[in-house]
Amino acid sequence: MTSLHPLLDSGLVKGNPDFPGGKLYCKCASNPVEVTLSSNVAHNHACGCSKCWKPAGALFSIVAVIPRDNVSVTANESKLKVIDPNATIQRHACSECGTHAYGRIEVDHPFKGLDFVHPELSPEAGWQEPQFAAFVSSIIEQGFDPAGMGAVREKLHSIGLETYDCLSPALMDLIAAYSAKKSGALK
Repeated sequence: MTSLHPLLDSGLVKGNPDFPGGKLYCKCASNPVEVTLSSNVAHNHACGCSKCWKPAGALFSIVAVIPRDNVSVTANESKLKVIDPNATIQRHACSECGTHAYGRIEVDHPFKGLDFVHPELSPEAGWQEPQFAAFVSSIIEQGFDPAGMGAVREKLHSIGLETYDCLSPALMDLIAAYSAKKSGALK
């Protein structure tokens, strides 16, 4: 089977719930972009969407959220560029190696205030482990043979990840509650 992701292929490694944060680095051999996270991440997950940065050969990215105030670019910020200025998530990527340093939402959105990061870009151990797999069917849109989807879901389940073709139920509930409050249907 094709690699799900290097951090998933051999099973999950549990994180430390008290992990204080650390640094993420792009893939440049010299003068890498450095992003400092001052807390652990939340809602870490395998993502099959076509927008998230993935290591070469991986079907999924590993992405999590963290409060925006806990994210700072601490080296080589001038190398960052927004990949798609029209996207809801403004993905700031290194202009040299292409690695996504972080994603930020600037428009009115249920996740505004949370930044999207790839904890795998840190040399430190202890980050929250992936909790679920999202947008699983989206790998088909990127050329994965639909006949192999059963094996992909089976592998994800075997390492303890529930699979969804959207976000997890808890995150979908947050989005729905945000929309209901905004429309006045929920006080």
